[in-house]
Amino acid sequence: MRTGLWSGVAGVLLFGLVSANAAVFEKTLSNGLKVIVKEDHRAPVLVQQIWYRAGSMDERTGTTGVAHVLEHMMFKGTKAVPMGEFSKRIAAAGGRENAFTSYDYTAYFQQLHKSKLPLAMQLESDRMSNLNLKAEEFGKEIKVVMEERRMRTDDEPHALMYEKLMAAAYQEHPYQHPIIGWMNDLEAMTATDAQEWYKTWYTPNNAVLVVAGDVQAKEVFKLAEKNYGKIKARPLPVRKNFTEQPQVGIKRITIKAPAELPHLVMSYHTPTLRDAAKDSLPYALEVLAGILDGNESARLNKALVREQQIASDIGAGYDSTARGPSMFTIEGTPSEGKTVADLEMAIRQQLMKIIQDGVSAEELQRIKAQVTANEVYKLDSVFYQAMQIGQMESIGLGHQAIPIMLKKLQEVTGQQVQDAAREIFKDENLTIATLDPQPLSGKSKKAGVTAHAR
Repeated sequence: MRTGLWSGVAGVLLFGLVSANAAVFEKTLSNGLKVIVKEDHRAPVLVQQIWYRAGSMDERTGTTGVAHVLEHMMFKGTKAVPMGEFSKRIAAAGGRENAFTSYDYTAYFQQLHKSKLPLAMQLESDRMSNLNLKAEEFGKEIKVVMEERRMRTDDEPHALMYEKLMAAAYQEHPYQHPIIGWMNDLEAMTATDAQEWYKTWYTPNNAVLVVAGDVQAKEVFKLAEKNYGKIKARPLPVRKNFTEQPQVGIKRITIKAPAELPHLVMSYHTPTLRDAAKDSLPYALEVLAGILDGNESARLNKALVREQQIASDIGAGYDSTARGPSMFTIEGTPSEGKTVADLEMAIRQQLMKIIQDGVSAEELQRIKAQVTANEVYKLDSVFYQAMQIGQMESIGLGHQAIPIMLKKLQEVTGQQVQDAAREIFKDENLTIATLDPQPLSGKSKKAGVTAHAR
């Protein structure tokens, strides 16, 4: 969101369910803008989302954070719509709007009554090519972003842990850099850096327009042509295919920061979906994450929190959809009287049980039913429907993959889950971050990080 960050690695699950009578239409304008319409006539509302396939992974060393900074600047107005007017006009129309930046993309959205789509398109298309990027306003906004970084990362032990873990886990891939950027880069950033980013990536041939709700596709296409179609396309840079070489040994880092309790994060390198119909490992990992942390009866909570009382809280997660690789992450806080070493050992024992004994048919059925129910429920939201489409398009899978993904998830076998655990849960694939809590009175001291490998 404009006041926060959207993490591609820790973001929402995107396995969706499209009903038989769902209407999805698409058209690509002559300038390269892809327009996708999802009709849903249950309520007289709509959402417009514009997705740019440019996130923090596209930044250069020395300008980390510029994607997020530009997101802030997109609300600074144009010649036709002075600063502050965009939000005022949407609010006056009874709508709401915001934006978010991730590793993989940047998106802007408005939610309004169906009669207000012309207004939303007029405003959004205007700032696609006519943004005012004044040095004076940039100077003010970059200070806002730096303060956001201090509050949300530097002064938040768990956020700081995650940032340092990503920097340690990824040696080559740009996911090693935080979405909000390193402080040194923010301090050195100029309006010219933001202007260059805007001119490079904010072009219709690098964007997807998604409209979902009580609309008619033909009318949406006509409005899109009127508002966006006149914007000229620009050549895009050749994108580099970033990869991450296999890790060659376990990595451990210790973060010392003011906090009340210690914390443990264990992250294993994993692949993501590249072919929705042919891939199998990512689906097995999604099921595995649900078995470990699907609900209160899932393995980690049941064994380590309720039975053994080694952890006061624990969780696991995996994102199968991204432009780059992913991580399977398990994290928790040890109970009083227990250490992070105790918790790590207990987690390892639970992982070894799956590797050696596999999972039960009951567990498999529970997770599959849970995923299906969750996705059916989420489709009550036209915003979520648009989100599914926008993310799938932005990472290169395409919205046609959505029903395929749910079907493939339902086909995962217990053997596939066991094989996935055996393949992924290896020490040479693992990065561990430990929070060493320091006295809260020392909060003014700079947090320190130590690292070693074994």
